[in-house]
Amino acid sequence: MIERYTTDELQKIWSDEYKFNCWWRVELAVIEVRSELGEIPANIVEEIKRKAKFSLSRIKEIEAKTHHDVIAFLETLEESVGEHSRWIHLGLTSYDIVDTALALQMKEAGEIILNELEGLQLVLKQRALEEKSTLTVGRTHGVHAEPTSLGLKFLLWYEEMKRNEERLLAAITNISYGKISGACGNYAHISPRIEELVCKRLGLEYAKVSTQILQRDRHAQYLFTLALISTSCEKIAQEVRHLQRTEIQEIAEPFLSGQKGSSAMPHKKNPIICEQICGLARVVRGYAEAGLQNIPLWGERDISNSAPERIIIPDATTLTHYILRKLKGVLQGLHISREAMQHNLDATRGLVFSGRVLNELIKKGLARKEAYQIVQSSSFQAESESKHLKDILVNNAKMNKLFTHEEITEFFNPKYYLTHIDSVYKRVL
Repeated sequence: MIERYTTDELQKIWSDEYKFNCWWRVELAVIEVRSELGEIPANIVEEIKRKAKFSLSRIKEIEAKTHHDVIAFLETLEESVGEHSRWIHLGLTSYDIVDTALALQMKEAGEIILNELEGLQLVLKQRALEEKSTLTVGRTHGVHAEPTSLGLKFLLWYEEMKRNEERLLAAITNISYGKISGACGNYAHISPRIEELVCKRLGLEYAKVSTQILQRDRHAQYLFTLALISTSCEKIAQEVRHLQRTEIQEIAEPFLSGQKGSSAMPHKKNPIICEQICGLARVVRGYAEAGLQNIPLWGERDISNSAPERIIIPDATTLTHYILRKLKGVLQGLHISREAMQHNLDATRGLVFSGRVLNELIKKGLARKEAYQIVQSSSFQAESESKHLKDILVNNAKMNKLFTHEEITEFFNPKYYLTHIDSVYKRVL
């Protein structure tokens, strides 16, 4: 069973209490700015701040009658503030508050995810450095290709996560916008100057133009970025699952003391964490699709975006954070079998070195077609006779004419495939 994936920080951000506190932060910022601009006496603002209270139970009680959460929130404040409550929400529309507050929540959630993403990068970087010279067989189309470095896998993933960090920073920046522009975004009942000052006070930018809402391309970008991050994690988890297969057994996710793999087969060590990551990434991608569908709304707005956003934004952020944290744990405790890697490198009896032999023949002046035919026919012969490719080649007349026995043997040195490893690492680290 999957463990609870919400962290304390994210659980707090998406709680009803925190949401209503954010709503009040926005309402209060508007009141304070209006006071600074001389529209509301300062003593009234202080009285509002002193008296304003709300409770979740009372909000829910009123909402059960009004079927409108913002009105329920405002009526709760009105009960505690009294006559001066008329200054609260004056000239505003619901989504001046809701969208600006949501931006505060999404910005904060994004920064928590960013911190976890940076932690994963550190683990990938460490693994890349540790396994820089660890030789393993590369696979294309699921078939042995040629030797490569295990460290390059981690380096590749590290670089991808750096790109994800750039994307997330951009998404956080683009969601960190508020709007205080009224029911149709035309500032009919409130000045743009108030919007500018309120957003600045809240640590947000202001939308240069809006309707009743902030435009949902901002939220879609944010959700799509979370989907990209989750999918990158799935990519890594899927490779771990692949390399943990019984026929390969090169790496495996941690298997804890007392852990059980199967109710029926006691020997099993299943890659359940990586499978969870792969499955949950599908959910986050689905949320990104819902975010895209929220972009086109009727006129200055409709409410079709509201219901899905109450699910997809809290869930996408908490799931992405969970995926990052679980993957980091997998990579920190990853079991690496160099013995299995060497066994798999040797499994095809030298066939993974065919590419180098091909290139060496071409360097000697052979046409590619002729060189390819020599290596391919020799490879097929070695495979059918269960012999090492080197043994076939040393008995090939054309090869013996062009190369010494020592030169042919050197073509099968796996360290050749690490020749430029330092150059690649210098590009990234």
